[in-house]
Amino acid sequence: MRDYIHVCDIAEAHISALKYLDKEKNAPQFSILNLGTGNGISVMEMINTFEKVSGAKLNYRIGPRRPGDVVAIYSDMTLVQKTLGWTPKHNLDEMMSSAWKWEQNLKNN
Repeated sequence: MRDYIHVCDIAEAHISALKYLDKEKNAPQFSILNLGTGNGISVMEMINTFEKVSGAKLNYRIGPRRPGDVVAIYSDMTLVQKTLGWTPKHNLDEMMSSAWKWEQNLKNN
């Protein structure tokens, strides 16, 4: 389980951070804010969603867990929501759909 996030959500979060720093003159010079969705998504969910939105069948095999892999890791959104008022807008279907469209555009150029 991992916390996958759309690249456009990351970009919006960075813009929100810049606006915050511009507006809040007494903002700390250094802060760490976790970006993500706050939800874990399995690799199989990613595969199934990609196949659904693209109509393509992926060729994959399931292997053993790699040494040192944690079972689940995802963001705690509390601080970024409180500080920037930011939350991600794109869901997994949108992430996979836009990734597929981007890939298709590369092939056509």
